[in-house]
Amino acid sequence: METIKTKCLIIGSGPAGYTAAIYTSRANLSPVMYVGHQPGGQLTTTTEIENFPGYHNGITGSEMMDDLHKQATRFGADVRNGIITAIDLSKRPFVAKADDGNEIIADTVIISTGATARYLGLPDEEKYKGLGVSACATCDGFFYRRKKVAVVGGGDTACEEALYLSNIAAEVYMIVRKDYLRASKVMQKRVFEKENIHVLFNTVTEGLYGEEGLEGATLAEFKGTDKERVYNQPVDGFFLAIGHSPNTGIFKGQLALDEAGYIITEGHTSITNVPGVFAAGDVADPRYRQAITAAGSGCKAALDAERYLTEIG
Repeated sequence: METIKTKCLIIGSGPAGYTAAIYTSRANLSPVMYVGHQPGGQLTTTTEIENFPGYHNGITGSEMMDDLHKQATRFGADVRNGIITAIDLSKRPFVAKADDGNEIIADTVIISTGATARYLGLPDEEKYKGLGVSACATCDGFFYRRKKVAVVGGGDTACEEALYLSNIAAEVYMIVRKDYLRASKVMQKRVFEKENIHVLFNTVTEGLYGEEGLEGATLAEFKGTDKERVYNQPVDGFFLAIGHSPNTGIFKGQLALDEAGYIITEGHTSITNVPGVFAAGDVADPRYRQAITAAGSGCKAALDAERYLTEIG
């Protein structure tokens, strides 16, 4: 077991965490980062990224995170594999415990633990992840130009995803398990007015199929509680839009969270309700959830942490 003292502990990686590590390293804060359950974050499950500035030929999520990792360590960030399992934010310096047995004593903390997309729980989802299954239309919609796609969900997020995809794909099938959409009336109107969006009410997904990649979804249509028919719907892309769960478990009761569990920050800053604790990336962003906005928020968190340390002397 090791006791580590640092001016800045960064919890979680991904674009937000690594950007924070780059900025805090260059500010001589000697940050320690624990990368978390999924080193590199959700982007490591994305095969190709074409909308991040600077990569004109595109890049895989794993390659981008490797680049950011190298850049952070180049400036001296202490990047460690492992998970922060507990932290006391009630007094400074903050004390955290890691799964490797280490204790970390930190003057500031930047939280970039991200959010986890909710899936249906089908074994096929994991099989076709990155091969047709996605939880981000903005990230992956481009790859389905003039193709058929499905969107699972009936809320505002699902409608937004379907509308976005309707401008790219040839056909969009919304798979809705209820006999109505939960989305706002405005969003419903927009969906129903789109000729290439087909809303499949009272329908659930029983499985996915395909040889080398996704080729379609096996759907079950219900009438009341009775399964009326089961059929295969050919689709090239299958988008989950049933929400995300922010990874904030160890911070509950210590930080102000919204009703969905996202960390609340002050205005356009990364400042939380606990002085010296800052949040960046998807863990505090239920709206955009993009790599570029996460990276920007990581920069803000690092600058906020540096300013805080300067102010308290």
